[in-house]
Amino acid sequence: MGVSTAYVPQQPQPVRPAAPAPTTAPYTSEATRLLCAGTYLDSGYRDQVIDELYLNEQRITAPSLGFDASRVLAHALRARRLELAWDAAILGLWAVGAALSQGWLLLFLGLGLQLAIASWIRGRDEHPPLYRVVPAWVLRWYSRIGLLYLFVATVFLAFGAGDDSSGSSSPYDGVYGTTSTSSLSATDVLDPGGSTFSALQAWLSLAVLALIALCVAAQRSQVTRSLSQELSTQRFPDAAADPALTAEGGRLRRMTGRIRAEQHQPLIMYHEARPFCGAGSAYDTWVLAVELRPDAMRKQRPLTNRTVLDTVRPLLEQLRESAATNLQFPVRDRLRGLEIDECVFLPVEGLLRREDAPYQPEVFEEHRRRAVEEGAEKRRHFLRVRVGGWEEELVVSVFFRVHTQGRMLMLEVAPHVLTPVREEFKDADRLAHRYNRNSVLGKAAYAVPRVPRSAGAALAHLGRLIVFGWRLLTAGNAGALPEGPARSVRELGAAPRGSLFQEMDVDRYLRTVQDRIAHGVRTALLEAGYQTGEFVQKIVNISNGGVNIESVEDSTFAVGSHATATSGVEPQKGADGDGRPA
Repeated sequence: MGVSTAYVPQQPQPVRPAAPAPTTAPYTSEATRLLCAGTYLDSGYRDQVIDELYLNEQRITAPSLGFDASRVLAHALRARRLELAWDAAILGLWAVGAALSQGWLLLFLGLGLQLAIASWIRGRDEHPPLYRVVPAWVLRWYSRIGLLYLFVATVFLAFGAGDDSSGSSSPYDGVYGTTSTSSLSATDVLDPGGSTFSALQAWLSLAVLALIALCVAAQRSQVTRSLSQELSTQRFPDAAADPALTAEGGRLRRMTGRIRAEQHQPLIMYHEARPFCGAGSAYDTWVLAVELRPDAMRKQRPLTNRTVLDTVRPLLEQLRESAATNLQFPVRDRLRGLEIDECVFLPVEGLLRREDAPYQPEVFEEHRRRAVEEGAEKRRHFLRVRVGGWEEELVVSVFFRVHTQGRMLMLEVAPHVLTPVREEFKDADRLAHRYNRNSVLGKAAYAVPRVPRSAGAALAHLGRLIVFGWRLLTAGNAGALPEGPARSVRELGAAPRGSLFQEMDVDRYLRTVQDRIAHGVRTALLEAGYQTGEFVQKIVNISNGGVNIESVEDSTFAVGSHATATSGVEPQKGADGDGRPA
């Protein structure tokens, strides 16, 4: 007699939670590193950072999502110090060269000024109109040809050709027009007072121009050395060895201390005109209000704001879990590192000093306890859900607020997106690698064309420093009443938009988070004994306006630009399909 065995189906294995997502401290994040690099590459961005975080010391720091603004400020000040040191050396060389050459080098300066004017005429638009392109092109090439002719004339005079007084032309003729045939030599045109422009002076002019070119090349080498060493991916996490942080002055220590105390707080002091400053651009903000209709088939329970939030939060936390975990190929979805916290927005008006902002934990807890159940206009409580993707370059934040008042449930959902860092900042490593490994000829090709305009650039930098110093002394910011943040240095360094992959990630994060929020609110309504038909229908109506939560079917939300759905609940006895009494 054979032994029969019962068939036992394979039991499902318990799914282990995914390994915790690796966390990166904000001061070592890739976004911080690239923003620091941007202060060396873009003087305009550097000035904006210093203006917002250093000059206007009365302003509260905007929330720094995924980066450290204090470290960006330290590198901005260091980059400016290095630039001013090189500018002083370049201006000194121009002054010495002009004296030694009896003003000959001033002609190079004049043509360099014309090049700067040509750039100003063209503007910074990628595709400027023809009425800008044509005159800029003519002036640029006229100046380039004039510079070439002037350089050749200087070499011509250096080899003694300028001593022949029988010449019939002057090197200036090619720059400022022709003259009639005469016995005037180049030196006579240069100095009609009778002094001579000797070959030695020509050689000195060439030597000064060469030294200026070396300064320009050395300045670029120092910048690229900073990018490839202190700001490299290997050394940047070691903040203790960062020269920008070890060279702090008294004012910088005070400002960085304030920034670090403010930038990552759950209590957000805001300016009335810019409440979400630092979070990026608003992305399909929506508001929903539904009437709370009791369900006759369910027991009524109190429905408070805290009840709804406590129902939504566990559903959001489940997004960190993975359906399957493979130790060989771990899950890398950024939702594993999803951050959920509660923040309270307070207007900065009423503070007498910036140091008086109520960041103490016990004070924040009191604000949070009071704000969560109130529908006030100025103090607002939000559940904040943040996803930092692409090494904290792409930050998606969803601010969710719920309020029950007068048998009405009101939802506010304000998604915000911080786009990736600007492309030129992201290319800092590539730029430094290319320049450091370029040939001598390649580095000369970079430096020589910038010699004529180097004095103008140095004077412009010096002028901006003088204006900055004057504002620092006279603006009275130290004793001014506190202000909310005006600009975020992260937003200033952001690109207009991300790549297609990054935009797809934004949509995925937002749809997932908003799906869970809507599901949690519906669950809270059911558990409290209220009908959900009107809520479901309004979610569908909002979806038709473009919000990424489209329709509901039971506890499942369907997503799509043309999605439709029924109410998602079975019609109750004595009620129609929308959950209302028949």
